[in-house]
Amino acid sequence: MTNNSQPFNFLPHPAVTQSHLPGMTPRQGKVRDVYDFGDQLLFVATDRISAFDWILPTGIPDKGKLLTQMSCFWFDLLKVRHHLVSTNPATLPLPPGTDLSQLKGRSLVVQKTRVIPIECVVRGYLAGSGWKEYRASQTICGISLPPGLVECDKLPEPIFTPATKAESGHDENISFEQMQRDIDPQLAVKLRDLSLSIYRQAADYALKKGIVLADTKFEFGLLGDEIILIDEVLTPDSSRFWPLDQYQPGQGQPSFDKQFVRDWLETQPWDKNSPPPPLPEDVVLQTRAKYVEAFERLTGSTFASSQTHS
Repeated sequence: MTNNSQPFNFLPHPAVTQSHLPGMTPRQGKVRDVYDFGDQLLFVATDRISAFDWILPTGIPDKGKLLTQMSCFWFDLLKVRHHLVSTNPATLPLPPGTDLSQLKGRSLVVQKTRVIPIECVVRGYLAGSGWKEYRASQTICGISLPPGLVECDKLPEPIFTPATKAESGHDENISFEQMQRDIDPQLAVKLRDLSLSIYRQAADYALKKGIVLADTKFEFGLLGDEIILIDEVLTPDSSRFWPLDQYQPGQGQPSFDKQFVRDWLETQPWDKNSPPPPLPEDVVLQTRAKYVEAFERLTGSTFASSQTHS
């Protein structure tokens, strides 16, 4: 079940847009607050949502819990070494006075790794910046593609299209050859092959659940010489998920991600260079419903905001 039937004057509870641990200052990403505990980190996924490189002033209730619990699902399913240690933040030496209720269901205790500064993007379909580049040059990140493809076409084979990791602003697509110049060439080959393998496994699984995994991005770190899957994985924030029963090449697709928010923002008199407008309640609820539906379709579980992963 999703919240599609709920009236727009109903919000399940306020969005959590900031976390707080007494006496600790987190490193803040667009969604996650990261607290350093030595060889382990505490990831707290807030309900913040970003679009066009801006964090919006309005959060999406439960979004952080949905992203966390979907990542946990994939970490369990995928046959790959990952950084998740526990979903119970109380396993860490938390400061006295920590409010555990604000952390429940949205926290990951993870192994600290040496982060590899490359976004490992895999595309199975022609969408987003890949479609834009294909129209200009019939390539994506230096990879030549057949002529005559249309928007959202399935590619002959999934392709690996790395990008540089940007602390702020947009990640920049690079060629695999550039990636081999930026990091150890052998490591680059391993990351490419591992990313393609994980994508194929996840895409096959999602298809059985009626969802097209159009593309996704992975992040990896190193523990010694071992490659570790880190950060979130295969969520609507890091992937394009499309409903299979509505898939139709030659146009943009309905999706289970924040495209709904982007589309609304495009209709507003906002120049994308100044602080964005707040989201109306109906956009908040419909966006939340998209995330809930993706979670429930993929995991086969009913989402309850009070639940936590063990």
